[in-house]
Amino acid sequence: CSLFLLDRERDELVAKVFDGEIPSNQASRDLRIPTNQGIVGQVAMTGKLLNIKDAYTHPLFYRGLDVKTGFKTRNILCFPIKDDDGVIGVAELCNKANGKCFTKFDEDLTRAFAIYCGISIFHSMLYKRAATAWHRSQVCSELMIYHMHVSEEELQRLTAHEISSPDEEIPHGFDKFSFAPRTIQMEETVRAALYMFDDLGIIDRWKIPRDTLIRFTLMVRKGYRDPPYHNWTHAFTVAHFCYLLLKNSHMESKLQDIERMALFVACLCHDLDHRGTNNAFQVSSNSTLAALYSSEGSVMERHHFAQTVCILNSSGCNIFKNLTESEFEKVLDLIRYIILATDLSHHLRILKDINNMAKGRNKNEFEKVLDLIRYIILATDLSHHLRILKDINNMAKGRNKNVPSLFEKVMGFTPMEMMDRERACIPKLQIDFLENIALPVYKVLHELLPETKEVIDTVHKNMECWQAIEEK
Repeated sequence: CSLFLLDRERDELVAKVFDGEIPSNQASRDLRIPTNQGIVGQVAMTGKLLNIKDAYTHPLFYRGLDVKTGFKTRNILCFPIKDDDGVIGVAELCNKANGKCFTKFDEDLTRAFAIYCGISIFHSMLYKRAATAWHRSQVCSELMIYHMHVSEEELQRLTAHEISSPDEEIPHGFDKFSFAPRTIQMEETVRAALYMFDDLGIIDRWKIPRDTLIRFTLMVRKGYRDPPYHNWTHAFTVAHFCYLLLKNSHMESKLQDIERMALFVACLCHDLDHRGTNNAFQVSSNSTLAALYSSEGSVMERHHFAQTVCILNSSGCNIFKNLTESEFEKVLDLIRYIILATDLSHHLRILKDINNMAKGRNKNEFEKVLDLIRYIILATDLSHHLRILKDINNMAKGRNKNVPSLFEKVMGFTPMEMMDRERACIPKLQIDFLENIALPVYKVLHELLPETKEVIDTVHKNMECWQAIEEK
């Protein structure tokens, strides 16, 4: 018995001989014949069954196949296999075992069998296409990881120093809310991130190998593109504010060790591979990312999480390798939840219920923990509004440059006024953002973490400064 699949591009029938008296070294070979030759070619072109009692006397019999395989054909029952679009293959039964030739009953049986063959082949082709797409995706991932390769020179430079750095290597006031993390030189941010891991007790608690943590942090830094706002500097700033909250707000009594670790790692990774455009632009432009994630919502946030997992799966970067299986699953679930929570559109939809959420009405303990984590990540993601005005002004300009208004105009879309560089007024935007988004978040954070009162005072001071600028 042979199965021939139709190759429409090359106009050939491809046969895989899987049963019959042929040498084993030839049985695994693909055999190709033109669709306009032989019995299988006739069946493929007409879509009709052929029952041949004496193969060698039939004018359509193609002896070349017997020559190639060494098989002796006596009689043949050849039938088409179809799907909705027509013939997709041909099956050929040769040399009936019990009888001189194939009967009418055999014909009826094969017609019924052909239906199931068609279904099986169709699903097999779907699987093959899916497998091919997966392999292509793996190649792209490997290519990305190759170009994100960590410099051995930089790895050795960081490995040569103790992570628990002395005071002279970490700026004074680094653990205070008043500290501006953007004052740290770019080349020192990785070392500062490693220091935060150590100072929070994450390295010792979870037995993270030193070289693994260094390689992971370097890979995360390389995983950020260089848009004006959502870049590595922003990620480092967010992680630093998370560090301040974890260090100064007695989090040990509110969050478990694994939750605190997930929160800090998620802050470092929350904008990985950001393209400088928002979710609405991704969807409206029918981007590749939108094709992957738009059905679930939070397009960019889902991509950031996928890139985080990709880095963790890279050689020598799995900082969670000493966790148990259940701990590993939990930390990934938490990181996913935390990164998805940075989608401000979700936050805006439930803004009217913000006070009830802070007071924990009708919430169990686990939901209260998730609420706390959610508002911590929101607060950290907005923490650039807590810096000195000069620092904020530079970031506000960067954030305004970061919006996709130019792309939208080129593609024929009309951007929102607040997203239009030509119409946007930075002081007004900052005041509205602080008053309507940032301040409510920090008020809730203060109710959850009383130690953060200084944060609210800073927001009010910056609002006053922006109002003074607007009035000039």
